[in-house]
Amino acid sequence: MIFAWIEERRSDYPVAALCRALGVSRSGFYARANRRPSATAVRREALVAHIRAVHAEVRGRYGSPRLARELKARGVACCVNTVAKAMAAHGLRAKAVKRFVRTTDSGHRLPVSENVLARDFAAARPNEKWAMDLTYVPTLEGWLFLALVVDLFSRRIVGWAMAAAMTSRLVVDALDLAVGRRGVPPGLIAHSDRGSQYASAHYQAELRRHGMVGSMSGVGQCWDNAVVESTFGRLKQELVHGERYATRDEARASIFEYVEVFYNRVRRHSTLGYVSPAEYERAHDPNNR
Repeated sequence: MIFAWIEERRSDYPVAALCRALGVSRSGFYARANRRPSATAVRREALVAHIRAVHAEVRGRYGSPRLARELKARGVACCVNTVAKAMAAHGLRAKAVKRFVRTTDSGHRLPVSENVLARDFAAARPNEKWAMDLTYVPTLEGWLFLALVVDLFSRRIVGWAMAAAMTSRLVVDALDLAVGRRGVPPGLIAHSDRGSQYASAHYQAELRRHGMVGSMSGVGQCWDNAVVESTFGRLKQELVHGERYATRDEARASIFEYVEVFYNRVRRHSTLGYVSPAEYERAHDPNNR
C-alpha cells in the first residue's frame, strides 16, 4: 500500500523524498515497480474495469447486488462482496434515496372502493392485478405530474401519462395506454390510493367500461400500494435526483427513456430474481416481446 501511494504521487514529488518521509527504501520501491503484476492483481484490475463500465452504463443506478448480477450475466466471474469492496475502494456508489411529499388528496366526499387487493401483491399471470398511483417531478417551469400503471406480476410499467396538472384526465390517460397495450381479461383488479383523481366519476366510469374490479387503499395506508410507491422511489432515486430539468418537455423525454428503455427492459429487479420485467414476462410466455 505504501509503494502504491508513492507511485501515485511520484510525478509531484521526488521518489527519494517520499521514501525517506515514509521510512522505506528506494531500492524496495523500484523493485516493486519493476515487478510484473500477479495474476490476482491482473484479475482485480480487469474486474474494476468491468465494474466501472457497467456503473457508467447504468448511470450509477446499481448498487453491488445488481451490479454483480449484471456482471455475471455478461460472463464476468465475481461475487457481491468482491464487487462491493471494489466499488468502495474506487469511490463508486449507487444513487442515494431522498424523501418526497405525498400527492394523495383523500380529503373528498367521492365514493371509494373496498381494498380488494388487501396487500396481496403476488400475481400468477400478467394482467391479473394492476396497481397505479401518481407523483410529481420538479422542473424550472413548475411541476410535471406523472401517473403510472404497474403490472404486479412482472413489475412492468404498462401504462403512464404526464401532464402539467393533476387531474382525472392524467390517470385515465395512463389507464388507457395500459389497456391499449395489454387488453383487459375478465376480473382484472385495478388498485389505487383514495386520491380524488382515482375516485372521480371519470376514472370510475373507465373501470366499469373495461370490466375491471376497482380496489383502493385504506386511509393513510401507503403500504397498501407499496409496489407503486417503491417504483416511484426507484425512479426518483435513479433518475430525478441527478437531474435539473429546465422544462417539462425535457423531463418528459428523460422519464420516457427511463421507463421504456431502462426500467422495463434492462433494470434488474430483486423481486424477480434479478431479471428485468421484460425478461421475466418472456420466461412466462416466450411469444411475449
